[in-house]
Amino acid sequence: MPPDKGRPAPANGRRPSGVSRTPAEGGPPAPLLPRNPYLRLFSLPGTRAFTTGNLIARLPVGMFGVSAVIMIAAAHDSYALAGAVTATGMAAGAVTAPWIARLVDRYGQARIAVPATVYAVLGHLVLVLCVQGRAPVWTLFATAALTATAPNTGGMSRARWAHLLRDRPDELHTANAFEQAADEVCYMLGPVIAAFLCSALFPEAGTLTGAVLFLGGVLVFAAQRSTEPPVAPRTATGSPLRLPGMVPLLAVFLATGAVFGSMEVGALAFVDGPVAGPVLALQAAGSCAAGLFYGRARRTVRLRTCLTAMSVLMTVPFLAASTGSLLALAAGLLVAGMATAPTMVTGMGLVQRMTPPSRLNEGMTLAVTALLGGIAVGSATGGWAADHAPFASFGFLVPATAAALALTLCAVTGVGGRGRPSPRAGT
Repeated sequence: MPPDKGRPAPANGRRPSGVSRTPAEGGPPAPLLPRNPYLRLFSLPGTRAFTTGNLIARLPVGMFGVSAVIMIAAAHDSYALAGAVTATGMAAGAVTAPWIARLVDRYGQARIAVPATVYAVLGHLVLVLCVQGRAPVWTLFATAALTATAPNTGGMSRARWAHLLRDRPDELHTANAFEQAADEVCYMLGPVIAAFLCSALFPEAGTLTGAVLFLGGVLVFAAQRSTEPPVAPRTATGSPLRLPGMVPLLAVFLATGAVFGSMEVGALAFVDGPVAGPVLALQAAGSCAAGLFYGRARRTVRLRTCLTAMSVLMTVPFLAASTGSLLALAAGLLVAGMATAPTMVTGMGLVQRMTPPSRLNEGMTLAVTALLGGIAVGSATGGWAADHAPFASFGFLVPATAAALALTLCAVTGVGGRGRPSPRAGT
């Protein structure tokens, strides 16, 4: 007879304190897991270490663009040139990012991410030297393109969670919500830190600090080999673009990115002053809070539901700006931002479920690339609307229209509907 069989239960019918279940074979009792879902995530071995390294590496993503603009504008007295150079780096990154992600899937995160980061950091350092040495303008564009090898750090972190929690969808939902909240914090703090360093120290300080943080963070992240997803065997699935529903989903991401890009430009043009940054940061703060709250939910909602909420909430900044009150606009951006994280968490969850493990980094990087493309289109459209606005709040109609377009695309294509996504190969 096993030792526990026939042992009387406690008189009060309760398990002893600190025990989550009765051991089947008389082994040591399992520890009681934290009730907070985020604390449960980080009770898994190795998760705190890889998350810390990834957050350090992710913060410079929000620093490099602002730092380059300030650095180049200070040296050449031209914001047009600074904007064109940073746009070149973004365009090159959109081309190379899926290729880098494909190599990560094929050979592993540590093997590809470290050398890719070293090349990107060298590009940033060469750009600093070219700016300081007043090199010909064409060299600025060439060196900006060299920074395009930077790996998708957020995607690699989500891939680790997907591997660790592959049989626990509720906890994976919480992990995706945490990652989206982390994105918002990094995009909110990065520009502020960069602007402070460049103004308080010297124009190149933001780029140099970002390069050190980026390389150091990736090295810490890559060193955590115990949580790294194994290299999946190659399959005949081909590019994730061939997966059913992937192209329509990327189209929705493209329109969603236009919401973010046009909202940023519209808010900066409307406020037009030193308080523009803090006011705009409220949108990221609202998204971060909503993402953490959404991560505590036990189930996700459909992507169409999220986009419907976004379409409604994106009209709030327009209505607030129409009053002419800066405080009303700030509150409107905070409310509008609450639709961002749930939409992105749901969308990224769809990408994870649709993409086979052997292509997971590539699939998520394609989604990020679509977002960045939408941000670029939205920024250009928002800038045109700001210059040709018949009334002050006109620019806020662009993000509302883009959100309605994303909802329409989702409804017409049926992506993220009640039907289950294509099963992931190998699961």
